[in-house]
Amino acid sequence: MKSVLQKIILSFVLFYFVVATSIAADLSDIKKRGYINIGVALGGEPVGFWDEKNNPIGYDIDFAERLTKALGVKISLINVHGDARISMLVSGQLDVVVGNLTVTEGRAKIVDFSDAYFRTGLKIAVQKGSGIKSISDLSGKSVVVGRGTSGAVFLEQKVPDAKLVYTDKFAPDGLLLMRQGRVDAGIEDGSFIEYMIGKMDNMELLPGSYESGDIAVGIKKGQPDLKNWVNQFVAEYISSGDYQKNYKKWWGADAIPPDLTIPNS
Repeated sequence: MKSVLQKIILSFVLFYFVVATSIAADLSDIKKRGYINIGVALGGEPVGFWDEKNNPIGYDIDFAERLTKALGVKISLINVHGDARISMLVSGQLDVVVGNLTVTEGRAKIVDFSDAYFRTGLKIAVQKGSGIKSISDLSGKSVVVGRGTSGAVFLEQKVPDAKLVYTDKFAPDGLLLMRQGRVDAGIEDGSFIEYMIGKMDNMELLPGSYESGDIAVGIKKGQPDLKNWVNQFVAEYISSGDYQKNYKKWWGADAIPPDLTIPNS
């Protein structure tokens, strides 16, 4: 009987521990514990990727490190992709997401977003000599997309007859399919795919971009203090010139950063 009671007590303790650790911390809790769990997407240069020593680097990583330094805590980076960026935020496994997360109406019903710290649009890369000249030509063609990404949703709606090839990691898996000619095309954020296509002799970009959107910090709903603090940080990031410096660091000194406005400025 005692053994059964102990098991019951232990079960309740474990349940409480799981529930307690799954609740994302608000601003005061993060400062109190001394670290912040940040979800990042290390799936593509130059936004987020691994260097030759297996260290996470990229535009988003620099932004996340600046945010953490301003907050005065230590950083805990967690690599996430696609839909996991939202689900892990909602479950409380992440405090914030700085993972190339585009603001969409659907996502905004589930999580909160900060003001934009970056902006990009979707671009489509196709095999050279494929005869694909416009988005309508993708009908019946194989197109690699990141699962749960804005690109996937866009093509599902705009070109329902396209043969979508889903991947959880556009880099390196999607890029490999493109490089080997096993798909006719690929769609991703312009900031990433434009950078990568410059390294691939067999691919070219279609002109123009689609679904231009804001990239923002994802925050679990019900945490107004954290959201307000992040918005203040984003405003300082833009007004101080750090945004322009970080952009040119990763896209080149001659690159022109997309315009970002500071709300209420």
